[in-house]
Amino acid sequence: MSDTLQDPTDGTVDADDAALPPGVGESRWWRRPDVMMPLTIVTILGVALAMTGVEQVHFRVDVSPDGSTVWDWTFFWALVPEMLKGLLVLARATVFGFAVALVVGLVLALGRRSKHRVVSWPTAGFVEFVRSTPLLVQLYFLFYALPDAGIRLGRMQALVIGLGIHYGAYCSEAYRAGINSVPEGQWEAATAMNLGPTTTWTRVILPQAIPNVLPALGNFLVAAFKDAPLGYAITVTEVLFFATTISGRLFRPQEPFILIGIGFLLVSLPAAWLVRRLEARLAYDRI
Repeated sequence: MSDTLQDPTDGTVDADDAALPPGVGESRWWRRPDVMMPLTIVTILGVALAMTGVEQVHFRVDVSPDGSTVWDWTFFWALVPEMLKGLLVLARATVFGFAVALVVGLVLALGRRSKHRVVSWPTAGFVEFVRSTPLLVQLYFLFYALPDAGIRLGRMQALVIGLGIHYGAYCSEAYRAGINSVPEGQWEAATAMNLGPTTTWTRVILPQAIPNVLPALGNFLVAAFKDAPLGYAITVTEVLFFATTISGRLFRPQEPFILIGIGFLLVSLPAAWLVRRLEARLAYDRI
């Protein structure tokens, strides 16, 4: 293994990288345009969703079914614009909720790795409690039980926080596994070079752990999108609310429910493909 560190982006070594363990400078994915461009696009889309006020939507269809039990294509296509409204609400909740989950998961992972039992034991207990209880029960608690304690959350807020906490517990285990996969020699090298905790984590450990946990995080993102319709239980007006409302109003369940199934596929399949592409971009050779 070479003792010199080179930046793959320009072939030079900066002062900070000279103090890093061998090989770490080669995995600086945050300086690679082919990696940062997709991440930037995803961030822009997330901001766009944040600026779209679609929480309060009302579903109305001007076309009525023909009254028979035969599939009605005219009615089906008339439902598409309304379904897209609900899908946008769902995507917005998923993006916000998973952004919370990424931060909560990292905090929980670091807390569980703490050498102080007063921190690690309660953190481990919280993670196991959240993972062992259904998301639906957690949403009911946030929306219906917390007001008794004087804490009132909007329905979208409850859904975002519920998704964030629930999947944050799962993300914490993925983070922990990724951190544990970093070779012990990297920790020892950082200690030998007298790197501070902040530098060790941000420049040595996390850049090597992130590619390892990306597949799991991508799977959790898709799973969060599929679990977000549970917001129907706390009256979030998303796709399941749309399908149930149209079905109950017009007594026609087949078209709306099949339509939302297609909508899920149109979002989940490209998302899974993008995760695989990003995983390939972040791949690096183990030292």
